[in-house]
This record gives sequence, structure tokens and C-alpha cells, in this order.
Amino acid sequence: MKNTTIKTIALALMLITSSYATAQKVSLQASVEGLKGSNHKALFSVVAGNKVEPLDTVTIDSKGNFKFSSECKQPSLFLLSITGIEKSAIHLMLMPGDKASLNLAYDDTTSFLHIVGTKGSDNLAVYKQFNEILYLHSCQAQRIDNEYILPSTNEQRKQELSLQMQQLQISQNISIKQLLENNPCTLISAFLVTYFDNDYATYADLFETVDSCLKTEYADNQFVKYVDNKVRTNLGPGRMAPDIAMSDPDGKTRRLSDLRGKVVMIDFWASWCSPCRMENPNVVRLYKKYHDKGFEIYSVSLDRNREQWLRAIEKDGLEWSNHVSDLNGWTSSGGATYGITSVPSTVLIDRQGRIIARNLRGEQLANKLKEIFGE
Repeated sequence: MKNTTIKTIALALMLITSSYATAQKVSLQASVEGLKGSNHKALFSVVAGNKVEPLDTVTIDSKGNFKFSSECKQPSLFLLSITGIEKSAIHLMLMPGDKASLNLAYDDTTSFLHIVGTKGSDNLAVYKQFNEILYLHSCQAQRIDNEYILPSTNEQRKQELSLQMQQLQISQNISIKQLLENNPCTLISAFLVTYFDNDYATYADLFETVDSCLKTEYADNQFVKYVDNKVRTNLGPGRMAPDIAMSDPDGKTRRLSDLRGKVVMIDFWASWCSPCRMENPNVVRLYKKYHDKGFEIYSVSLDRNREQWLRAIEKDGLEWSNHVSDLNGWTSSGGATYGITSVPSTVLIDRQGRIIARNLRGEQLANKLKEIFGE
């Protein structure tokens, strides 16, 4: 049964302004080399969900120096661009109270504005390395492209150059992945990991590492929220199953991880869910058949009414011990962990805690358990 009140969380999350947070100033002292002409200005904006909201325009002096300051209540992603320059966008993750410095250089051969030095901010330091990787790629790609378009370049050489371009992209991805693996707990990593958004299956472990490192301390950050939702809703076969710790009817905390070593089916259900109740006889039959061989069920109820939950357990003969619920309905913490938006929903987990399959029911579930345990 579909929960129509829950909308898919997208990257366009609005920045949350805490009513009790105290605004602090962030300040940036910057310089840029390589500019030609005069009267350049630095444009500062803040990335607020799906909007880029202009904040300030400052003049760059004749020596290339400029300053920026702003009040902010939470870590914010600012966007810096310079008038008259292509490819000049620089992202600045600044924390309340940051006093940072930034040295930039403009390469007119590639139209690329790159970072050559930072101080006072771990986020800027990590972004500098990311920016350097992109700049190196841009320089090498420009060289390949320049040769490719020459009239004298024959077809064989063009094929070689095309292969070089592919290898260059692979090398860039490896470098960015390594950078984020080395800095998973730096907030800017939640923004930078979205570079791999369109190839999540390949980089799922990286998303999970960044998520686990940041989601507690920066739970309200728009990019951390996005990455966390991405991880929760992309928990496919082969991924480690996130832990759940919830209370049973007696108030005892039961952890999913305590069942490690067993084949476990997480069964998301509710007493008011007719398809769930119709499936329960099959679940009970399979539990009785395979329990002695190492099969366990961890039932997460999305009920709000305790008595209705307990009556359904008794009436349907759900004889296993691992029944949990926080009685928060669709906002159940267990459901949120796995991105559950409809019930019934199942997650089958192997003895090592990795997901085997999702949403197996009826004959499909029976066939999979037969494959695992035999008759």
C-alpha cells in the first residue's frame, strides 16, 4: 500500500535555518592572478536547494585582491564567479566563524579558474584538490582536442586520441574517488560525491562511507541529506544492510545486527495493511520450515496504535521474537533507514549482513529460501 504523503527527496533540498542558531560571520580574503583587463568583479551567491541566490558583488582591485564576508547560521555552500571569465565557478563550503584565504589563478588557454592555495578551512583545502584534478584534466583534454581537430591528424591517430580521452576520464574518476576516500568526514565531501551521481552502482561504497561519516553531525545539511537518502533508497543486492535498533512490545531494544550469522528477512508491515496480512500465512509457513536451518524474521511495524499491532501479531500467529516498532507510522525510524514508502516490503539479508534481494514475497520468497537452504 503506497504512502502518498511521502515525496522523493531530491537534490533540491532547501537549506534549513535553525531558529535557535546564532548567526556568525564568515570572511574570505582572496586574490586572483592572470586576469587581463580591469574592472573585474567577484560575484558571490549561496546555493540554497535548487536555487542560487545572489549575495554580493565585490570589486577586484588592480593587484587582483578582493574580500567577502557574510552572516550565516549553518555551514553553507557559496558560489564564486568572476565577471568576464568562462568556467570561473568556484564552490566554497564555509562554516560559521570561518576566516579563510584563497589564492586563485586564471589560465586563459583553458579558460579555467583554478585554486593554487588556501588557508583556514579544511573544506576549502579538500575542494582545492578536487579543483586541481579538474584543472589537470582540462589541460590534458585541451591538448588532445587540439591535436584531434588538426587537418593533418589521420583516422588512426584520431582513434588513439579518443582512447586517450577515455583513459583520461577514468584517471580523473580514480583521483576524485581517492580524494573523497581520504576525506570522508569533511563536509564538502557530501557535495563532491554527487559528482558520481549518475554511476551510483559503481560508487555505492563511497556514498556509504561519506554518509556514515557525516549524517550524525550534519543531519540538517542539504547535501548530507541528499547523500543519506541516496544510500537508503539504493540499498540493492550486495550492499551491507544498515543496522536497525528499535523496541519490541516489552520495551526491549532489538538490533538487526544481533542476528548476524543468520539469514534474515526484514519484514516491513502494518496491522492496517491488507496485503501484509494476506502475506503473513506464507511468511509463517516459511519461518517454520527454515527457522531451524538459520532463518530469522525481523518484523518492523509501521503501526501507530500499539493494541492493533499486538492483536495482529497474535491473530496472524507471528511466533518469532523480533517484532519492533516505534509507533510512528510512516515516519518509523526503521522504515526511514531503508527508504520504505510502501508496505508490504521485505529485505532479505545473508549471514554476513549483506542484502540478497528486496521485495521478495510469495513464490519468489519461497524459491529464494529453497535455493539458500534446500528442501
